[in-house]
Amino acid sequence: MSRIGKNPISIPEGVTVEVKDNVITVKGKLGELTQEYSGIEIKIEDATITLERPSEKKEHKSKHGLYRALIASMIEGVSKGWTKELELVGVGYRASNQGQKLDLALGFSHNIVMDVAPEVKIETISEKGKNPIVKLTSHDKQLVGQVAAKIRGFRKPEPYKGKGVKFVGEEIRRKAGKSA
Repeated sequence: MSRIGKNPISIPEGVTVEVKDNVITVKGKLGELTQEYSGIEIKIEDATITLERPSEKKEHKSKHGLYRALIASMIEGVSKGWTKELELVGVGYRASNQGQKLDLALGFSHNIVMDVAPEVKIETISEKGKNPIVKLTSHDKQLVGQVAAKIRGFRKPEPYKGKGVKFVGEEIRRKAGKSA
């Protein structure tokens, strides 16, 4: 039995959940998300959602935990939101934004200008003496992660000096240089 799939999901106040034709829709103060599902049953009773699978087949077992996690993430996203913070480590690395355009100076001969989806809010924090931080916020967990991964992909942290774009709190495996 899936330990994750067995756990019921509580629905907070201000969030509505609808199930129609194998599509679950979650609406909250921050937005609306939809997710298609198959192979499981979703039951909404009072303010809790429970997921049940029809058999013990491997396919049903895997979908049981998957859809429970996706629905829980959707509910948390429309009620609280998701945030990712990226830190630019390196001399001369800068970040600024005008609306939904993110301008990154990452040591290349040109700046990288990136258009970000309108669902994601961008905030750049530049304090003197500290590394610039790019803060991404949205109700869609998958979209925030995808945008953050794309920004990180422009200049991944390298193992010798640790320069590059990294998540705040991420530990980079460091290597000794030639002298070691």
